[in-house]
Amino acid sequence: MRTARRLLLPFYMMLGACMPVQNTETATRAAAVPVQAASTLPPMKSFSVPRPAPTVASNADIARDFLDLSFMLESGRALPVFTRFEGPISVRVTGAPPASLGPDLTRLLHRLRTEAGLDIALTGAAQANITLQAVTREEIRRTLPSAACFVVPNVTSLAEYRSLRRTRQVSWSQLRNRETLAIFLPNDASPQEVRDCLHEELAQAIGPLNDLYRLPDSVFNDDNVHTVLTGFDMLVLRAYYDPALRTGMTRAEVAERLPAILARLNPAGQGIAPRRLSTTPRAWIEAVQTALGPGANAAERRAAATKALQVATAMGWTDHRRAFSHYAMGRLLQATDPAGAQDNFVLAQRFFGPGPDTALHRAYVASQLAAYAISTGRAEDALYLLTPHLDTAAQHENAALLATLMMLRAEALELAGHVTEGRKVRVDSLGWARYGFGSDWAVRAKLREVGLLNPARRRQGAL
Repeated sequence: MRTARRLLLPFYMMLGACMPVQNTETATRAAAVPVQAASTLPPMKSFSVPRPAPTVASNADIARDFLDLSFMLESGRALPVFTRFEGPISVRVTGAPPASLGPDLTRLLHRLRTEAGLDIALTGAAQANITLQAVTREEIRRTLPSAACFVVPNVTSLAEYRSLRRTRQVSWSQLRNRETLAIFLPNDASPQEVRDCLHEELAQAIGPLNDLYRLPDSVFNDDNVHTVLTGFDMLVLRAYYDPALRTGMTRAEVAERLPAILARLNPAGQGIAPRRLSTTPRAWIEAVQTALGPGANAAERRAAATKALQVATAMGWTDHRRAFSHYAMGRLLQATDPAGAQDNFVLAQRFFGPGPDTALHRAYVASQLAAYAISTGRAEDALYLLTPHLDTAAQHENAALLATLMMLRAEALELAGHVTEGRKVRVDSLGWARYGFGSDWAVRAKLREVGLLNPARRRQGAL
C-alpha cells in the first residue's frame, strides 16, 4: 500500500512525542515511550460513551477524498483495484495483550458495527480474518525499528511476517483480495498508545490504504491529530462497505457509484459547497517530516520548517496545513526564540479557524499558548486559553492531552491564588494521565514539566 502508516509528528506538548518513520510499504505507527506495569497513582480513568461529531463536509469533497484514500498509496503510486473484506469480518487476539486492550477493542468493534454498519465481531476461534497479536515493543522494533505497531496482509503472526517480509505476498500494492491480515500491537506501551494503534491499524486493515494531509478531521492523516476514529472516518468506512461496491472495481467504477452512495448515507453533504482543497505537494510533506522527524540537526530542521512555510504560502493555503506549518515552526523556535514561537502559535491558531473540524487542533495549540502564559505569570490568560478545550480533548478521547490541559489549568489556578482548586484539578488529572502516559515515571515527569512553568515554583526550586 502506501508508505508508512502514521508519520507521527510531535503535534502536542506531551512526553514521548511520536516521530515520523521512514517510508516503507508496511503500514506502521511510530514508536513512543515504554511504560512500567505497576502504579502508585490514583486509579486509571477511561472513556465510556463515544461522542463522535458527524462530519460537516460536501459530498463532492468526500467523494474525492474517498477515491484518493482508496486508490493511492502515500508514495503517490496508484492502486489498480478496490479491495475490502467480502462477508462478515472476524477478529481474534493472540500474544500477551495488556489489560486495557480488551475493553478498548470491544468499544471499537461496537462503534464499527453501529456507526459504520460493519459485520465485524470478536472470535475465539483458531483462525480469523484479522489477527491482533500483542507483543513487546522490542519484538516490534526488531522487525521495524521505527514502528510502534503495524498491519500486514496475508499473515497471522509476527514470525510469519518475518519469514515473508521481502516477498510480494505481504505487499499492499500487490493485494487483490482481503482475506487474512495481522496487526501487531505493543503490550508494554501506555493504554492510549495501544488504543491509538488499534484504531489506526484496524481502520487500515478493513478500509482505505492512504493518508491525506488535507483531511482535517480523520485518522487517515499523517499529522496524527486524531487518534480515534472520527465521524468522517465512520462515514468513509460505511461507504467503503456499501453493497454498491465490491472488491476488484476500478477507480472509475467506484467513482461512478459514489455520488449515489454518499447522497444516501450523508444527505446533509448534498447541500454543502465543496472546498476543493488542493493536493498536498511532496515538497511540503518532505519539509514537515524533516522539520519534526528524526535524523536532522537543528539547522536542517529550521531550514525545513522555513521551506514548509514557504510552500504553504506559495500554495495560497489558508487551511489547517498552513496552520500546521506555523505550528511546526513554533515547536522548533521554543528553545531559542520563545517570543517568535508564540507568534507562530498565534498564527497557527488563527489559520486553524473556528470550525468544528479543527477543534482538536486548536486544543493542541492552546496547550502551547497557555504554557507560555503561565511561564510569564499570566494566570488569567492561561485560564482563558485552556477552558474551552478541556471538553474537546475529552470528546476526542485524548487522555494525554486532557491530562496535560488539566495540569496546566492546575498551575494557572494556583498562580492566580486558587490553591485548593488547583490541587484538586491536579489530582483529577492523574487518572487520565495514567491512561495517556501509562507509567508512574512518565506521569510524574509530566507533572514536573508542567509545574516548572510556574514562576513561583521555579524560584523555589520546587517539584
